[in-house]
Amino acid sequence: MSSMPEKMISSAEGPRPVPVIAMGTATESVIAGIEAVTPSTLIEAIKAGYRHFDTAAVYKTEKSVGEAVAEALRSGHINSRSEIFVTTKLWCNSCDRHLVVPAIKQSLKNLGLEYVDLYLIHWPLKLIQDEFRGPVPIECIATMDLKAVWEGMEECQTLGLTKSIGVSNFSSKKIQQILSFAKIPPAVNQIEMNPNWQQKKITEFCKANGILVTAYSPLGAFGNRSWGHNRVMECDILQNIAKSKGKTVAQISLRWLYEQGVSIAVKSFNVERMKQNLDIFDWSLTQEELKKIDQIPQRRHVYLIGTMALEHNDIMDEIDAELD
Repeated sequence: MSSMPEKMISSAEGPRPVPVIAMGTATESVIAGIEAVTPSTLIEAIKAGYRHFDTAAVYKTEKSVGEAVAEALRSGHINSRSEIFVTTKLWCNSCDRHLVVPAIKQSLKNLGLEYVDLYLIHWPLKLIQDEFRGPVPIECIATMDLKAVWEGMEECQTLGLTKSIGVSNFSSKKIQQILSFAKIPPAVNQIEMNPNWQQKKITEFCKANGILVTAYSPLGAFGNRSWGHNRVMECDILQNIAKSKGKTVAQISLRWLYEQGVSIAVKSFNVERMKQNLDIFDWSLTQEELKKIDQIPQRRHVYLIGTMALEHNDIMDEIDAELD
């Protein structure tokens, strides 16, 4: 098996490599608040070649990720903790200055790790809830003090609890705010991105500011009834390119993302598809194929209104509008 390509991101130790494909661990059970990913599934991912796991406090999968890393070490699938890159995220109910460090410490306890490689603010939003329960009532939605929360993120890195810090679902406007006061700039912005939602403006902005974009829902979260869609997997243009190249639609989408210079969080718990999703590095798309993908009608899918809350409110409406 060839080694996983890497991107470089800023960290407390200078530029650090991050494996370009992460195994995502968000499932529909996020909505139900139950854990649904087993350590054995993640061990299969490690055997297949994955060296980056993307989790979050709200996913309830940190414990499984940590157990998989520990078992991989015990069984010799990896030789040291440093071979696995772990990303986790600060949930919205801890988006207060005094709650950030305790939140990462709880995540580290869940993971059974001394540090994570990357810690992200999950959404630019504060929720007044002990545990996430959707749909979120309007009275539980609040504006986040971005400067104060970012100071908390910087403290996490300074304390060595995380090697790098970043954001998720942040617009260029919100990132510009952070850059105006940050002592440590964000290393990563994780956003919805696939051939049907190509995100060219924000990726150009992030690249110009030395921020790596990570694409989530690279296949449209196909098969996920809570927030997924079939527009990527059933796209005629992608299907035709896949057929002509003897590849899967998933491979075409993932290769397209790789050629955009972003990293990718992709999820499949099927071992064969896990392997297929890594088989994108020894071939490329032609200029003609790239032009065809450029012509795919664009449509965003992930909105706070309709996913996290049902009633319109100024705070979520503003975040949704900025992300368009």
